[in-house]
Amino acid sequence: MRDADAAPGPLLVETEGLTKHYAAGEGTVAALAGVDVAIPPGAFVAAMGPSGSGKSTFLNLIGCLDRPTGGSYRLMGEEVARLSPDRLAEIRSRRLGFVFQSFNLLPRADALANVELPMIYRGVRRRQRRERAAAMLAAVGLGERLHHRPNQLSGGQQQRVAIARALVNGPDLLLADEPTGALDTRTGLEIMALFQALNRSGVAILMVTHDAEVARFAARVLRFRDGRLVGDRAQVPADAAAALAALPAAPAEAA
Repeated sequence: MRDADAAPGPLLVETEGLTKHYAAGEGTVAALAGVDVAIPPGAFVAAMGPSGSGKSTFLNLIGCLDRPTGGSYRLMGEEVARLSPDRLAEIRSRRLGFVFQSFNLLPRADALANVELPMIYRGVRRRQRRERAAAMLAAVGLGERLHHRPNQLSGGQQQRVAIARALVNGPDLLLADEPTGALDTRTGLEIMALFQALNRSGVAILMVTHDAEVARFAARVLRFRDGRLVGDRAQVPADAAAALAALPAAPAEAA
């Protein structure tokens, strides 16, 4: 579902004057300064900007991984700054899913166990965990890799495991920090095609990237500079599956 087609109702994310300061020597540095953003359910948004622009700080605040210094942030109408640590942990577990550039998989656990992990924290029973984890891995194209450990998977397959783990609790918003940064062009396009398919199914995505080639697959682009939001525009997203199909055929693997 794209921004223009998002269902009516409460905004998923709404910030007003969102600000984050960090201590620096005897003073402070404004990592984020007065950001106003409204994101509806079902959106696919890319946040762009150079290193130090504030885009990652913005993602961390939206993901409830950090607290703002000032301003307001409402998630599905709930004022986040007023919430207790336990409530924030519950929101991170139930409403938000996280995907990172470095995958962050447990190296000694297989794909199934890695995807089960968020459900363990929620107290889901073992049989139900395994069924849901297997179904989610199948949904991201890894139904035949359930018992492979990370070192037995390609970078793209590891990222798919991380995506399945992020989605297994049914979050309202998937937060992705440079999700293709460690991947080659073909594998990155595969991940973007998966993101677009997930978005069409109703999953909202907020993705941080420094790469304009990646941002073109989102339906909306936020641009940050020096801690400020300097651009916010909708766009017709490129089709990642079509871009993938247009690539030269991958070389055959050696026997």
